[in-house]
Amino acid sequence: MAIPLAKLLISAMAVFMLVSASFATSEMPFMVVHKKATLNRLKSGAERVLVSFNIYNEGSATAYDVTLMDNTWDKKKFEVVNGNTSRTWERLDAGGILLSHSFELEAKVKGLFYGAPALVTFRIPTKAPLQKAYSTPLLPLDILADIPPTDLLALVNRVLAKYGSLVSVISMVVLFVYLIATPSKPNAAKAGSKKKR
Repeated sequence: MAIPLAKLLISAMAVFMLVSASFATSEMPFMVVHKKATLNRLKSGAERVLVSFNIYNEGSATAYDVTLMDNTWDKKKFEVVNGNTSRTWERLDAGGILLSHSFELEAKVKGLFYGAPALVTFRIPTKAPLQKAYSTPLLPLDILADIPPTDLLALVNRVLAKYGSLVSVISMVVLFVYLIATPSKPNAAKAGSKKKR
């Protein structure tokens, strides 16, 4: 009884290994999508956001009908200035080949913005449904934030305006303690002459 059961387990393990090996060697694309945003303050006071994408196919097969869609930018808060928020390519070959796309937005509203990942869809010839991949999310963007002045004079003025009264009070207290704690020089000279007599 133990021998037929052992043969059954061994044959089941062999079939499982063959099936899993066939899945492991199957050719599939593997998309790596990097999303990056850069803030640029204009002299007019407006702020623009440059959004760029790098798409890599790190898999072993070609991806077809690659479509990038980034619909995370609210039209009430941002206006597209250059480019499009979506783009389509015919194919992306395997082996780390790079596709790039970028667009520029102008911010309308001040505040903190959290960008969600963009969606990339692609087709594999052996599978009917579209495959999905997501980009990296953005770090929070502080849109139209108050930028502190960078020149030294403006920095000194800002620090003095903020801490000037505190510094003056502390310096007066230290000066008062110093005057009380140290004897005056003429009294010290008189005390020395009295001791000599």
